[in-house]
Amino acid sequence: MKTVILATGNAGKLAEMRAILAPLNLLVQSQAEYFSDEAVEDGLSFIENAILKARFASAKTGLPAIADDSGLEVDFLQGRPGIYSARYSEGYQGQAASDALNNQKLLDELDGVSAENRQACYYCAMAYVRHKDDPTPLIGLGQWCGTVLDAPIGSGGFGYDPLIWMEEEGCSVAELSKAVKNKISHRAKALQALVAQLK
Repeated sequence: MKTVILATGNAGKLAEMRAILAPLNLLVQSQAEYFSDEAVEDGLSFIENAILKARFASAKTGLPAIADDSGLEVDFLQGRPGIYSARYSEGYQGQAASDALNNQKLLDELDGVSAENRQACYYCAMAYVRHKDDPTPLIGLGQWCGTVLDAPIGSGGFGYDPLIWMEEEGCSVAELSKAVKNKISHRAKALQALVAQLK
């Protein structure tokens, strides 16, 4: 059985990715089992950051690695928070970034904006490297679009999930079961695209 490192310290992402990778004949381990430092995410796109994180994890462990970079792009905000989604609220109201503060900043920036102008898409780039110097990393991409709500709804998920209404599902992302989310999310789509290349 082949060991693959999941280059994330985010427990929510880790659980989602492990569930999707479960059918493959892989021993999936978290980078936290090997090291605690994080890759510097200085790429200008989700794809660049995913590759940087995968290479970093592979260099630290000597094993193949899968990493993702994902975020939310809001049309009205010209694509923000984008690649800065996790740390969007850093320094906002003099505080460190957190999911709750990221959500509050997004709501504040969209205050008074009509529902038809609150479209947003989650994007995910997933990268697989066979080794740290892999010249041809495999890339899977996923997108999942909805509308930013005026207030959070639901307690599941993480990140911006309570703020994103999915019309097709008739609920916020935070109200979806893990099983449903793991089948239809941007991360699921990106990982499924990657898995198709790994088979």
